[in-house]
Order: sequence, then C-alpha cells, then structure tokens
Amino acid sequence: MGDEQRAELLDGPAGEDAAARPPSAFLEVRDLKIHFPTDDGLVKSVDGLSFTLERGRTLGIVGESGSGKSVTSLGILGLHNRRNARVSGEIWLDGKELVGASPDDVRRLRGREMAMIFQDPLSAMHPFYTVGHQIIEAYRVHNDVSKKVARKHAIDMLGRVGIPKPDRRVDDYPHQFSGGMRQRAMIAMALSCDPELLIADEPTTALDVTVQAQILDLIRDLQQEFNSAIIMITHDLGVVAELSDDVLVMYAGRCVEYTSVDDAFHRPLHPYTWGLLGSMPRLDRARSERLNPIKGSPPSLINVPQGCAFNPRCAYAALNEGRSESERPELVELEPGHSAACHLPLEKRREIWDAEIRPTL
Repeated sequence: MGDEQRAELLDGPAGEDAAARPPSAFLEVRDLKIHFPTDDGLVKSVDGLSFTLERGRTLGIVGESGSGKSVTSLGILGLHNRRNARVSGEIWLDGKELVGASPDDVRRLRGREMAMIFQDPLSAMHPFYTVGHQIIEAYRVHNDVSKKVARKHAIDMLGRVGIPKPDRRVDDYPHQFSGGMRQRAMIAMALSCDPELLIADEPTTALDVTVQAQILDLIRDLQQEFNSAIIMITHDLGVVAELSDDVLVMYAGRCVEYTSVDDAFHRPLHPYTWGLLGSMPRLDRARSERLNPIKGSPPSLINVPQGCAFNPRCAYAALNEGRSESERPELVELEPGHSAACHLPLEKRREIWDAEIRPTL
C-alpha cells in the first residue's frame, strides 16, 4: 500500500467525508472495532483494524489465540449478534458498506458474495441433515432452481473438492465423513455459489499433515478457478508461507505488522513477529536447540496494558526510554507496502534482526 493510498485510507482527501469515499479495493476494512460489554468490563476483541484485499489474492491473518482473528472474520460476515456486540468502523465489499447495512442485506450477500470455511465443520454443519441437503439448501437460497438441479450441483461440488463417489456420499450425514472429508464438504458448501470472498478460519486445524496439504492445494486450485479473494486465518506460519500474498499480524485486537509474505519471513519489523517466527518448527534445516517460545501470555482484552500492548513480553521494551509503557505505537508505513507498530527506531530493528534474531531461526 503506497503513502497516498494509506493517507486516504486513514484521513481521506481534503474536504471529503471518509464515509462518502468509494473503496479503492474489492474488500476494504477501515478502523474496525468490535467490542463486547460484559459484567467484568468491555472486551475489546478488535480495536481499530484496517486492511485491503483484491480479487485473486490471499491475505493471511496470524496471531496467538485471543488476538481477534476469528472475531474479525465473523464481523466481516455480519455474524455477530448486534445486541451483544458493538461494531463500528467500515467494511466495504465490492462497493457495498456492510457495517451500516441491515442484517437482511448482509444475509443476502452471505453465500453468493462472501462465504466462510469454519474451523470445526462437525460443529458448523447440522447433524440432523445430510451433507447434500445442506449444500442444496445453501445453493437454492441464492438460485431459483429446482431441487433436482440443486442436487446435481451439490454432487458436482462434492466431486470437485475430491470426495469419492459423490453421488452416494451426498446422502451421508456429517458424522459419517472423516475429518478431512468433512472439511472438503464444508469447502464445497462455501463455494457452492461461487463467492468472490472466501474466509478460511483455521481450515487445517486437527487434520493430519497429509490431509492438510491436500486441503491447502484444494483451496489454491479453487482460488485460481474462481479468482476469489481469500482471507486465511491461522496461527500456523507454514500455512501462511504456502498460500498468502500478504500477512497481517494481530496482537491484542490490533494490527502490529502488515506486509508482503516475503518481508514477513525475511525482514520482519516487529518483535512480536520475530517471536512467532522463533517459535515455528523448521524442517528445512537441522536444529540442535529447542524452540524459543514467546515469554508470558497474551493480555486480557478487558485490561490491555498501557502503551504498547506487547511491552510486558517484549525483550526490547527497555530500549524505548519508557515510551513502551506509556504511549501506544501507531501503525506506520516504514517501507513501501510494509507497516509496523513499534517504538524502536527502524535502524535499531534492522540491527537486532540481522545480529540476534535471524541467525537463530
């Protein structure tokens, strides 16, 4: 993202209201906030998130559990109960603003223009209905066709995602499928109406490595076929390296680094990203030392630390003369297409990366 585009995203052109500006990308999220009032306090699950995504490209959103990844995806699809969640900001999908849209308008977009592959298909699919019935129902909501035509389409989709004998398995129930086949059936359901935006929330969690590779290959092939924009939500950096074009690193509900996948792995600019890379196992080289996990635990989203949310766990917070404890760093574009939110001077970060971090990975 260039300086001019980022400036317009944050501030808007002079004399023009930001909400009136048409989006410059297929998907554009602007200052998204999703908060949940509770008896213990306000949970700031997403607290000011902005990014863009074009058709045919994949954005990987990474971070530890509780960083706000899944909450973001559910917010884009409009699946939060508006009585329990406070959602603000803007979500533009192909020129349509979703945060201010009515629930019925957003519901009509789900399936045809945007769809989601859930983390646990056994929970996401209804146990009382056959897999085929659920795909048929999803297809007929958006297409005025007979049950016979919809059934043929469901069989075709199951075959396309690699399920053997789809004309027979279409009448099976979710519990009769293995984990990998349920995930394939979930992908078939999500793609039944050729959505332009596909959100995959931990699509390979709890699957064995062989099935993981098959699912990732399937998603890549289907993206090439449909030219879909994909958001890949995961804590597995190997999945990000395999599929993503760009990477958004989340911590405590905010973006701490936003860059291309090459820069995220070869020249990251945030200590949290360094920690994620250091805790990732490598199979391409011999390793004699144990993995180096990030010390401490993710913060409570009710009581986020003052200043930089990562400062209690950051080994370099003391180099900032107290700013890490008192001043929250803003997401700033430091290089073309590479933004990070950190108080450390850029040259100091490069020095630490070259001297301390990269040699240990």
